[in-house]
Amino acid sequence: MDKSKDKLEKKEIKFLADKMLGKLVKWLRILGYNTSYSFSKSSMSIILTAREENRILLTRNTNLIKRKNICDFLFIQHDDWEKQLMEVIKGLKLKISFNSKLFSRCIVCNTPTIAVERETVEKHVPSYVFLTKNHFVYCPFCNKYYWEGTHLKKMKKKIQEFTKK
Repeated sequence: MDKSKDKLEKKEIKFLADKMLGKLVKWLRILGYNTSYSFSKSSMSIILTAREENRILLTRNTNLIKRKNICDFLFIQHDDWEKQLMEVIKGLKLKISFNSKLFSRCIVCNTPTIAVERETVEKHVPSYVFLTKNHFVYCPFCNKYYWEGTHLKKMKKKIQEFTKK
């Protein structure tokens, strides 16, 4: 077996999305992908960041992709975030499954979340949530708590739709 190919398959895929892809960024994070979001207006800054951090650039900027040898990138054609996500999934042959990677990143700041004991969240979540939920995760960077609510069920249903396409 080719060891370099084996290393590639195990290598974490990381993304850098330009400012036109905010909703796509959120959904890639929901799927557990390390996805940075660039607000920079400088094409060179975006390219250098993608190179330095070994990220695949996701962009809708046609001028940016005209540059020679920019970095690994995927040009996103659609305006609709669902179609954009399908472009990424199909274009990069991503395997989407219901594993531990799902919901493992903060959707706000991209930091990996950590599981926390139920007792530690009482002062940080609504009373009803504390009384009715048992599993919580926490973002140590932005101090945000997450739990499985109706929004999560809707997201899982949406992800199941993507895996069938």
